[in-house]
Amino acid sequence: MISVYINNVKVNVEEGTTILNSAKAAGVKIPTLCHLESQSPKGACRVCMVEVEGARSLMASCTAPVSDGMKIFTNSGKVRDARKFVVELLISEHCGDCKTCERNEDCELQKLAFELGVKDIRFEGEKIESLIDDSTPALYRDSGKCIKCRRCVTVCNEVQGVGSISPQGRGFDSLIGPAFQQNLDEVPCVQCGQCAAVCPVGAIVEKDHVSGVWEVLDNKEKFVVVQTAPAIRAALGECFGYEPGTLVTGKMVTALRQLGFNRVFDTNFTADLTILEEGTELLMRLKKALVDKENVAIPQFTSCSPGWIKYAEYFYPDYLDNISTCKSPQQMFGAVAKTYYAQKIGKKPEEIIVVSVMPCTAKKYEAQRPEMNDSGVQDVDFVLTTRELGRMIKQAGIDFKSLPDDKMDSPLGLSSGAADIFANTGGVMEAAVRTAYEIVTGREVPLDNLHLKAVSGLEGIKKASLKIEGTKPEWSFLEGVELKVGVAHGLSNARGIIDLMKKGEVFHFIEIMTCPGGCIGGGGQPRFTTDEVREKRMHAIYLEDEGKQLRKSHDNPEIAQIYKEFLKEPLSHLSHKLLHTHYISRLN
Repeated sequence: MISVYINNVKVNVEEGTTILNSAKAAGVKIPTLCHLESQSPKGACRVCMVEVEGARSLMASCTAPVSDGMKIFTNSGKVRDARKFVVELLISEHCGDCKTCERNEDCELQKLAFELGVKDIRFEGEKIESLIDDSTPALYRDSGKCIKCRRCVTVCNEVQGVGSISPQGRGFDSLIGPAFQQNLDEVPCVQCGQCAAVCPVGAIVEKDHVSGVWEVLDNKEKFVVVQTAPAIRAALGECFGYEPGTLVTGKMVTALRQLGFNRVFDTNFTADLTILEEGTELLMRLKKALVDKENVAIPQFTSCSPGWIKYAEYFYPDYLDNISTCKSPQQMFGAVAKTYYAQKIGKKPEEIIVVSVMPCTAKKYEAQRPEMNDSGVQDVDFVLTTRELGRMIKQAGIDFKSLPDDKMDSPLGLSSGAADIFANTGGVMEAAVRTAYEIVTGREVPLDNLHLKAVSGLEGIKKASLKIEGTKPEWSFLEGVELKVGVAHGLSNARGIIDLMKKGEVFHFIEIMTCPGGCIGGGGQPRFTTDEVREKRMHAIYLEDEGKQLRKSHDNPEIAQIYKEFLKEPLSHLSHKLLHTHYISRLN
């Protein structure tokens, strides 16, 4: 530890700590537009400059390490003037009208300009030409709004390991985007939206579905149902001033009713359905491998995260057979709503509109995949992000904080706590273990409060094993098997766990989530998502699980009902038709 002085206050920090992180530890905020937590500093925006006694010039605090006895001034007149000047230069190149920009009041550049007292546009310089890219179902890019902070480059390359976005050119003519000014649909973009989540301005945003949803809500000939992903209930409140991790499930349901949806359902219902289908698929694979001695693709990968699916199609097509054939809960819901539920209420599939509220921009892409129409029409019609739902509630003039709590509709609204934890990294794995272990042994899984703690938390790659003992006769081939599972979140960690497999490490079941932290850190969640925010949202999701009477997917009576009345059993012919799919190599 060494001692430094920040604004004449002594602070003890570890040697090698940057000035930016030293100030943060001392409770002093230094603004930045390019820095991302836990990633290598870039020093690209120069907004974080500070004055250091004895230094010839101001220093970028995100890249400069402290030294013992260093005296740092974060708010001197020289610093304030320099920061203001930098922001004015950024504004001089920035295209767009704040009054109509989607990021108005959620723009870091706008906020910083206000904080620094920028009241006039002193530099009316030439502006770069706006290149519009709306080629993908999920994302919309406007290069004219880009301030070249390179956050999107960092998250796409270092966090996700995809590499679809990079800096090109130099100086005023430099561009941030796919190589050779291609559109995103021409490169291996998985549409995860992490670029949109970290962009400080409106250069990358989600493709808007709000206007389309308002249109169908106003059409009285349509029966419009909505499903809400588990991660939404722990993040939507942030759009209305609540602390991250505040559960607003009941208020969310009431708000959706007031928006005009005919029924408010829960994606958690089909998360429970996913566990029955995916867990049975895993057990069948193990049976073929251990009893029938067939060459079966093991480990089985989860298939809930569409960004991961597209990543595998681009980068690991040799492992597509390892991915569960189960559709994601979103797509299972669409298929079930337009068949099973439609029959119950006497509607045709085309008369029902399914709207999803998701933490993920890739869900917009997933809903439009050509194979997602097993109901006879497109299974999911519109996908709203958490941010988009927040905007709709505000547009409707709903006072969210004053709303009473309400409950989901039946029969697609009842779910277990196991479905809730799908929102967290490790949650799908934990939910599957709860059910699979009990199916095989007839006993409750021997875990502390049902939690498989080895796969929870924000470590990038997590592993666990569970020895299976005392099986039922029909599952005797699993007696004594040590079930080895792995969890990865963030696609660079997906690459890491596959590298472990290639080196010979054995896994039977692997959960992969596209976004850091899982769905609670999705590309469509309220900004800005730090690890502190992720942990608060994760904690809320675990509380939601622990507060439910039903904690395991196979205990959900409405899941039992849909099998009895409609699907018959997991992996039945009808289940395969509606709830399962296939994936394709995108190398060609």
